[in-house]
Amino acid sequence: MIRLLAKLFIHNQENDSPERVRSEYGMLSGCVGIFLNLLLFAVKFVFGLLAHAVSLEADAFNNLGDAGSSIIALFGFRLAAKKPDRGHPYGHGRFEYVSGLIVSILIVVMGYSLFRNAVSIILYGGETAFASHFIPTLIVLIGSILIKVYMFAYNRALAKQFSSPTLRAVAFDSLSDTVATAVVLVCALIARFIRLPDWLRLDAWCGLAVSLFIVYTGIRSAHETVEPLLGRRPDPAFVSAIESAVLSFEGIGGVHDVVVHDYGPGRVFVSLHAEVPAESNVREIHDVIDSAEKYLSEQFRCSATIHMDPIITDDPRTKELKEKVSAYLNGVDPHLTIHDFRIAAGPSETALMFDLVIPYEYSGDIDALLNGIDQAVKEISPSCRAIVDVDRSDA
Repeated sequence: MIRLLAKLFIHNQENDSPERVRSEYGMLSGCVGIFLNLLLFAVKFVFGLLAHAVSLEADAFNNLGDAGSSIIALFGFRLAAKKPDRGHPYGHGRFEYVSGLIVSILIVVMGYSLFRNAVSIILYGGETAFASHFIPTLIVLIGSILIKVYMFAYNRALAKQFSSPTLRAVAFDSLSDTVATAVVLVCALIARFIRLPDWLRLDAWCGLAVSLFIVYTGIRSAHETVEPLLGRRPDPAFVSAIESAVLSFEGIGGVHDVVVHDYGPGRVFVSLHAEVPAESNVREIHDVIDSAEKYLSEQFRCSATIHMDPIITDDPRTKELKEKVSAYLNGVDPHLTIHDFRIAAGPSETALMFDLVIPYEYSGDIDALLNGIDQAVKEISPSCRAIVDVDRSDA
């Protein structure tokens, strides 16, 4: 159905910008979600009242919350599609993350409200559930499960296609709704065919289980949507692909200090340092760097900035000292690496200057490590001293 509606309402997809197509699909998904969730709420709420089933009523209000979530997601996609302006030069893409976070909060609040209602019935009692209207209720529950499975499938597909955290949150919410409705269905079948004592209040316990599952889903979804806002580390596969692409250009011998800034889907900024031979022709190597930046921008849909680091490659003394320092660090921890190695010879001593990359997983004492490097450099050559800049990165 989504693909059919997309053909009807999203025109010129092939020639339009990916950002606009992404936004249109997000809003289409939101509109379909609003309609389906409001329909499920109305039907479940009516039959929940008729069957005196708190679990079914809880599931109904869960769908009502989903409709509200879809409205927020829709506005999130609309705001995220706004073009950059003077106050927001990097665009408004993070509105999508904010809308996903609001959706998650609403899920948690709804789950907590349903939890309180279920606990109240467990403690103080209520009418017997599913005593009437069993067959229509059964049809409603089975139909709801099928609709939610469909919503999960198309939202997950769109989330994967457009790398959308909001659609991913909506998809997992639909999946949790499927599980919650299945619990209510099982509860209805047990209440119908198995004679249970009234004090057991199975329906309320099922409602309690549904509410806890809803809260868990909301917390999980919030964690996934807040990570980009906090500035999570970039995908290692993405960084590796960036490095490999840059190293494929002739004249670039090393890549380090790759930084990725995410200002929302389709608004990624990448900066890095590329090591080039110091003896290269400046104009020629600058053209190589420009070509690499253009390639990254086109292939990875990002804004790329590359800083040139001139490295001496034809000095035997520099090469020898670098190899000895690298060998010492490899003996301490194979994950320790160096870059930007250079020598500054003075009248009485020689400074070995380099950047030391220490993984976040490194458990040793960094001050002790730096002191050890200084002692090792003096053992390599008494006239040398180490000047180290520390970088942190993944192993």
